[in-house]
Amino acid sequence: MAIMGKIWENARKLYKKIALPEGSEPRTLKAAEKIKSEKLAEVILLGNPDEIRKSAKDIGANIDGITIIEPKSSAKFTEYVNSFYELRKSKGITLEKAKEIMLDEIYFATMMVKQGDAYGMVSGAIHSTGDLLRPALQIIKTAPGISIVSSSFIMETQTKEFGEDGVLVFADCAINPNPNAEELASIALATASTAKSLCGFEPRIAMLSFSTKGSGKHEFVDKVVEATKIAKEKAPDLLIDGELQLDAAIVQKVATLKAPESKVAGRANVLIFPDLQSGNIGYKLVQRIAKAGTIGPVSQGFAKPINDLSRGCSVDDIVNVVAITAVQ
Repeated sequence: MAIMGKIWENARKLYKKIALPEGSEPRTLKAAEKIKSEKLAEVILLGNPDEIRKSAKDIGANIDGITIIEPKSSAKFTEYVNSFYELRKSKGITLEKAKEIMLDEIYFATMMVKQGDAYGMVSGAIHSTGDLLRPALQIIKTAPGISIVSSSFIMETQTKEFGEDGVLVFADCAINPNPNAEELASIALATASTAKSLCGFEPRIAMLSFSTKGSGKHEFVDKVVEATKIAKEKAPDLLIDGELQLDAAIVQKVATLKAPESKVAGRANVLIFPDLQSGNIGYKLVQRIAKAGTIGPVSQGFAKPINDLSRGCSVDDIVNVVAITAVQ
């Protein structure tokens, strides 16, 4: 995929530190070896050094020169414990409990990101999404002006007339079942940031519905209209419009008929779906029927770069997600 090539190129230029808390996991070790050889990022493996080196030797992964950190032996351990305690003491966390929690590699890696000792974190090869989201929401939290964490997919199609030379960003297709208007607006703003940082283009955002500019009447439409209003108020410089039907959003002839005064209609490169059902169905239709290249889900909305993996991920998936994290 051309977009992934650009992401790799940008990752090499930035060369960020990325923490990998699943340090002894075989795919993670193979990925770390490739990331180092490709000079995509400076990876940091977390876990027991002896276990990590044994696992690497067993699978033939060369991790020479890659930093390994064991939380309990780290010079930063006490600092991280105290910082976590201060963050969570109002929630009933004691200092002893904070010490116990900070022994967990995912919590430790998340604190590394919080404290600026790593730029971002990637996990999920052997942990659930909840295992990653819990510490991320407790420690990193959401970006200013963003009320919810969401996901996006970069879709690279062969039909160059759509989106940005065939590339579109879809959201939210993986996390939030039924966002309200405020949350939908936050998803739109977070996706705009993703489009800029990963795809390198200025977003033209369509808030999708089954209605275009009042052609349909329903509470579902009302939500999209309200979300569009909120998003415009929060980011008046963004090109964002809605409510728009899909064809009005991406087909110029239809846009001319249905939304002739819109600066987004017919030219949208970011599509915000009103709920998870439509988003998930939409990206899979484009992926399977149009045979679009797909990157994602990309986590967005956090104050700092945090990304989740599928537990069925490949070595290349991990490499790509690390590169994505480095350029977010």
